[in-house]
Amino acid sequence: EEEEEEDDDEEMPEEFKHLTPKQQQRAVLLRSLGMMGLGTFLVLLFSDPMVGVLSELGTRMDIPPFYVAFVLAPLASNASELIAAYNYAKKKTRKTMAISLSTLEGAAVMNNTFCLGIFLLLIFLKELAWQFSAETLSIVLIQIAMAIYAHKRTHTLLDGIIIVSMYPISLVLVALIEGPGGLD
Repeated sequence: EEEEEEDDDEEMPEEFKHLTPKQQQRAVLLRSLGMMGLGTFLVLLFSDPMVGVLSELGTRMDIPPFYVAFVLAPLASNASELIAAYNYAKKKTRKTMAISLSTLEGAAVMNNTFCLGIFLLLIFLKELAWQFSAETLSIVLIQIAMAIYAHKRTHTLLDGIIIVSMYPISLVLVALIEGPGGLD
């Protein structure tokens, strides 16, 4: 417990340590708002060019757009969550390991649920033809598997390997479902 408190103290930026706790909270809040604003601006600035680069990469390499979007885009857009989770995990305390896992689970659930919801809404509103059964089924099955793992109280190395392998498994699942005589 004492070690965990020391870890919390270490996370306070040097320039805020001399402030009272209330002033520290305000300073951290203001800094976080500024950083989120800057991050939002950078996303707005670079998202359209990034989509263009990924589309062109898929075209030049003759890779279907789904695989470019499903493999490259998440790695690029979730790099911050991966780095944050890694930094927490390096501390190797129960608290930071739980935070690390929660960060990754939260990002995965948020991304998949939010994107799938927007995707389904666009298909409904634009009255598009449904051609994404394999992809949707893969996402939903992986989400269910992750929900089961998220409820475990203790995670082993084998659990970690299985969780990490779900990403390539989801790609293989899509390829198998879309294969000869498959969906869509």
